[in-house]
Amino acid sequence: MTFGTIATNPAALLSFVSVTAAVCAIVLPQLGRDRLAIRLAQVAGEAEARHTRGADARDRRGLPALYEALANRFEILRSLPGGDAARKLQMAGMRGSSALATYLSLRFLGAVALGPITFFYLEFILKLDQPLPVLLLMGLAGSVVGFLMPAILLKNRIIKRQQAIQRAWPNALDLMLICVESGMGIDQALRKVADEIGLDSVDLAEEIMLTVSELSYLPDRRMAFENLAARTGLDAVKAVIASLKQAERHGTSLGASLRVLSQENRDIRLQAAEKKAAALPPKLTVPMILFFLPVLFAVIIAPAMMQVFGP
Repeated sequence: MTFGTIATNPAALLSFVSVTAAVCAIVLPQLGRDRLAIRLAQVAGEAEARHTRGADARDRRGLPALYEALANRFEILRSLPGGDAARKLQMAGMRGSSALATYLSLRFLGAVALGPITFFYLEFILKLDQPLPVLLLMGLAGSVVGFLMPAILLKNRIIKRQQAIQRAWPNALDLMLICVESGMGIDQALRKVADEIGLDSVDLAEEIMLTVSELSYLPDRRMAFENLAARTGLDAVKAVIASLKQAERHGTSLGASLRVLSQENRDIRLQAAEKKAAALPPKLTVPMILFFLPVLFAVIIAPAMMQVFGP
C-alpha cells in the first residue's frame, strides 16, 4: 500500500495513525530519562558538595558576598524589600550561590533599564503629547515595576510550590507512618518516602532528599529538620518537624504522632476543598449574568418576537 493510497483512503489513514500512536506510546517512555531520579541525585550531590566545601560563607562571592557584608554592617538593609531574598529563594526551590546573585541582578537591572526604555518608548515610539515631567514620572513608574517584578514572580513561584507540597504532604505522612511502624529508622523512612512521593510532588521529594543528606553530615540532626521547615514555610510541615525533634530528643514513639498528624492534614485538605466548593456559586453569579442569561433570554423570546413582528 503506497502513501497515496493511505492519504485517499480514510480507513487506511486512521489505521496508520493508530499504529503510529501505539508505537510512540510504547517506545517513547522507554527512551525517556528518569527525571525524578536525576533531580534527586542532583540534590544529594549538591548537599555532599556543600559538605565537602565547608561553610556556605566560603561559597559566596561577588554580589552575594557584598550584599551580605553590607547587611551585616547596616541592619537596615535586612528590613528593605528583598532583604530576606536568600530565604525566599530557598522556599522557591532555587538553591546555590548563584541564585541570590541572579535575583539581585535582575532587580537592579530591571530598575535601571526599564525606566529609560519606558521613557524612550513613550516619547519616540508612541510620541505622546504629554509634558516632560509626566513622561519622566511614567519612566520612574517603569523603574518601580522593573524592580518589583522579580519579587512578584518569586512570590508566585513560592505559593505554587507550597500548594504542591501541601497537596502531597498527607500522602507523605502516610508513607512515613507505614515505614516507621515497619521498623525503619527516621533516615531510612525519609529516604523511602522521597523515592515514592516523587510521583505526587517532585518538589516535596527534593526537600525530603535534601533533609536526608543534611542528616548525614550536620552536627546536630535537629538542624536538618529545622531547615526543612524553613525551606517549605508550611505549618503542617512544622508540626511534623516538632514531633520528629521530640522523638530525636526524648526517644518517644513517633507512630502515634504521625497517625494523628496525618489525619489532621487530611481533614484540613478536605476542609479546603469544601471551602472552595462553597465559594463556587457566588463566583459563578457574574459569568451567568453576563454570558448565560442573555443567550437564554434570546432563545426564549426570539420565537415570540418572530411571531409578533414577522410577516
